Amino acid sequence: MNRISKAFTDGTAFIPFITGGDPDIETTEKLLYALRDAGADAIEIGIPFSDPVAEGPVIEAAAARALSKGCTVDQLFDMTTCVRSKIEIPVLFMTYYNPVFAYGVDRFITRCAGAGLDGLIVPDLPFEERGELYNPCAAAGMDLISLIAPTTEERIPEIAVNSRGFLYCVSSLGVTGVRSTLDDSARQMIARVRAVSDIPCAVGFGISTPKQAKEVAQFADGVIVGSALVRIVAEYGRESVAPIYDFAKKIKESLI
Repeated sequence: MNRISKAFTDGTAFIPFITGGDPDIETTEKLLYALRDAGADAIEIGIPFSDPVAEGPVIEAAAARALSKGCTVDQLFDMTTCVRSKIEIPVLFMTYYNPVFAYGVDRFITRCAGAGLDGLIVPDLPFEERGELYNPCAAAGMDLISLIAPTTEERIPEIAVNSRGFLYCVSSLGVTGVRSTLDDSARQMIARVRAVSDIPCAVGFGISTPKQAKEVAQFADGVIVGSALVRIVAEYGRESVAPIYDFAKKIKESLI
């Protein structure tokens, strides 16, 4: 059983997301430890990119801040390598295909494996074209995480039975961001997945309060929280470690 599988063995998994390099690399590392200490079961690190098509304004602004500070993929690899020896939970990169292609697919996956990454999430990579990353990831012992959304519809069973790690279930149409309410789309998607597969399903896009997290935990195997955390980093900058810990702890406690 790898680290990602273990993350889903003790209740609903809490999976926070932060943008790497925002407000700087040093603070990103401290945030990872804070999230671990607050009870995160896995952590997603976003690689900042200039055209994050799936992101709302909060994460888009975070990526712009990180890039303006000179954050690079190599810096994130170096930081993650350091963190890996101190954090036992799964760490995943969330990125777009362009940075991977520009870096070189084989070189990128080799660096991921060397840095101890457990998985990769690439939201703009169509499932039908996943082979270019899926096969190198599998060879390196990493999971390429597939996404499903309300528009996936009839393709959900095929994706479910051909995926590894967990399924990232996009809670609603549109980009990432804080939402005041969530519809029933994720529950319906997970029901279709469970008809054909036992792969864990984690719900993201829009979960921003402990109450929402608790509601999603009634039917999902994992809860992904991103924009609400990134917004705290935007507000507090280098002083965001304690506020991030406090908020993440409240989310985790809502799942117990």
